Amino acid sequence: MPAVEPAAAPKPAAALPAAPPPAFAIPRPLPLVGSTDATRWAPLLRAVAVRSGPTEQAPVIETLGLKTPEGTSNLVPVLDRHQDRRGTLWLRVRAPALPDNVEGWVPRAALGGYNLVHTRLVVDLEQLQATLFSRGERVYDAPIGVGKADSPTPRGEFYIRNELRAYGSSFYGPIAFGTSARSRVLTDWPAGGFVGIHGTDRPDLLPGRVSHGCIRLRNADIVRLARLLPIGTPLTIQ
Repeated sequence: MPAVEPAAAPKPAAALPAAPPPAFAIPRPLPLVGSTDATRWAPLLRAVAVRSGPTEQAPVIETLGLKTPEGTSNLVPVLDRHQDRRGTLWLRVRAPALPDNVEGWVPRAALGGYNLVHTRLVVDLEQLQATLFSRGERVYDAPIGVGKADSPTPRGEFYIRNELRAYGSSFYGPIAFGTSARSRVLTDWPAGGFVGIHGTDRPDLLPGRVSHGCIRLRNADIVRLARLLPIGTPLTIQ
């Protein structure tokens, strides 16, 4: 009898294609990591309540307007992020509120895109000196005037909110920076209560404890600082 050919082995079934990605998915929040000398900030897109926790039920610490008291766009440093059970993304930010060094939470949707700065300004109230660091390297220092005993410059962690050049009075010099630092007594800053960094019409008083809380620099020094200091820069007053 002729040999019988063995039956061919069955072919494996074709693999099923991978399932298509969902039409809409909420991304997991990524940690805010990076260089230790980098700081993220973001502008406000609308007025927003800063809450003590990442939930709509948390108490309101402060309400931030779209504009600063000087009329410039408001911004906040971004410190951390959290996604709640409903998928809402929250950002932990530093707020310009009393008491100083307030941190709270705002919805991510209330802020615009991130901006990065690699600078930090340190104000030493004992040495009466301002020092700017860029990527960890000292790039600037200058003598300063600070608050008197009855109107002290507050200590803490703050940030640069804006740069202003429109003042007509020589009292503030050619350039001024608004900060998030707030005094418990009235300062000589036009917005009242906030601490500014500005020039002076009395350079002979510097360095010294001569102001109502603001930080004064000689006009040549504030002009030099303005070339190096972007808004959003962290400010340490110690």
